[in-house]
Amino acid sequence: MTLVVPFTAGSGSDTISRIIGPRLGELWKQPVVVDNRPGASGNLGADRVAKSPPDGQTLLMAINTLAATPSLYKTLPYNPATDFTPIARLATASFALIVNNNVPVKDVRSLVAYVKSKPTGSLNYASPGNGTPHHMGMELAKSALGIDVVHVPYKGFSGALTDTMGGQVQMMLATVQSVLPQVQAGKVRMLGVTGAERSPLMPDVPTFREQGISALEPVDAWYAVFGPGGMSAALVERLHHDFVQVVQQDDVRKKLSELGLAVRISSPAELRELMSSDIARWKKVVADAHIVAE
Repeated sequence: MTLVVPFTAGSGSDTISRIIGPRLGELWKQPVVVDNRPGASGNLGADRVAKSPPDGQTLLMAINTLAATPSLYKTLPYNPATDFTPIARLATASFALIVNNNVPVKDVRSLVAYVKSKPTGSLNYASPGNGTPHHMGMELAKSALGIDVVHVPYKGFSGALTDTMGGQVQMMLATVQSVLPQVQAGKVRMLGVTGAERSPLMPDVPTFREQGISALEPVDAWYAVFGPGGMSAALVERLHHDFVQVVQQDDVRKKLSELGLAVRISSPAELRELMSSDIARWKKVVADAHIVAE
């Protein structure tokens, strides 16, 4: 069986696949191959699965960019609504808003006041590139917070974080685990996290909701398994059961938690609804912010 990861080795979807892959192989008594197919914001890997037979032998370890690409690309080689069969969401990771240490704020509300005290367009935020979850999440944050900061896209995450630490840009949105070492070392400050609960990696940092901002609660990085369209209900049920069984093993939960990934299981129907609501959310964000994929 092949588990297609539409991003590079070391990405979140790759990491979770390599943790659960051997356990699935033991359960199924057959090898599970992790196949990295990066490119075009995950479209290359997604297209491979969309065009595979619906026999459960080729599955996609997707992240929520799958729900954003329909709004970012005028044409896609697949139809997100019909060419995939939802199987299960497995885990989520919270996003965090971080600022450079020279920005004199301690929480989200004081950041809003600070931005509004400055001339329009004088403050910037970084992202790993146009159309990334970091970019789109921050545009949603700008709308929710009523602030105007200028987007500075980078060719990858490393440059964006480096310049945020250096002060060339003032802030960025990133997954908690990706900036944890820099926050712990005092190189940047974390003002708030998305999600309904505080991150176990940074329990002292309040959620956006705790700070009176509910619009960002559903903004997270989710990891979910999809098959090609047209899979039988019986096959979907069996695969859902097996993935859930593996991801809920105590040592698997522990490994994921150490990486900032919280196990969050959904049924196939719930995953379909999640996709539908996320597609609608990001369609509005893309239209309002005039976002164009690179």
